[in-house]
Amino acid sequence: MPFSLWLSLAAVCAMGAMSPGPSLALVLRHTLGGGRLPGVSAALAHALGVGLYALLTVWGLGALIVRFPMLFQAITWAGAAYLAWLGIKALRAGRAGALHATGMATSRRQAAREGMLVALGNPKLILFFIALLSQFVTPDMSLAAKAVVVLTAMIIDGGWYVLVALGLSHSRVLPWLQARAHWLNRITGVLLLALALRVAAGPIV
Repeated sequence: MPFSLWLSLAAVCAMGAMSPGPSLALVLRHTLGGGRLPGVSAALAHALGVGLYALLTVWGLGALIVRFPMLFQAITWAGAAYLAWLGIKALRAGRAGALHATGMATSRRQAAREGMLVALGNPKLILFFIALLSQFVTPDMSLAAKAVVVLTAMIIDGGWYVLVALGLSHSRVLPWLQARAHWLNRITGVLLLALALRVAAGPIV
């Protein structure tokens, strides 16, 4: 995979990881309730779940492109519509959202279990990955290239939420984020809408 194409992949994976939602709320709750280690445990377990979904999506997309190109195109457009819906939802969220989650008493084992369950229990991740990864998967894609796609999605997701857990373990960070939640939601919404248009336009080359 060319480095320039990988940068595009990394950018869209980062956008998926950073978008507000139940995953952010989970890491926030476990960090506030148990401290840094439970928050990091939740982040790493969530990344494993994301990696599994990415793996299933990459293999499934390759077969779908070859056998049912029209169905693949329809699913891609559905993924673009879903990204647009997420963007509109973020724009309308204002100050509300995952940044207002509260802490809960927790342990590293509980945090890891819930991190995995939140990832695997969210079937919308499949649609999200179809919308994102459809831009990078080709019928003749090598095994190494598929591994790069999966590892990129998993490492970026885990890296982002580990940073969130480390940052939120400092008491000054959360109030700063809460005070700017409306701007974070607006920026995320605009970027998700732009990504939806990019997906609808066709594969990145």
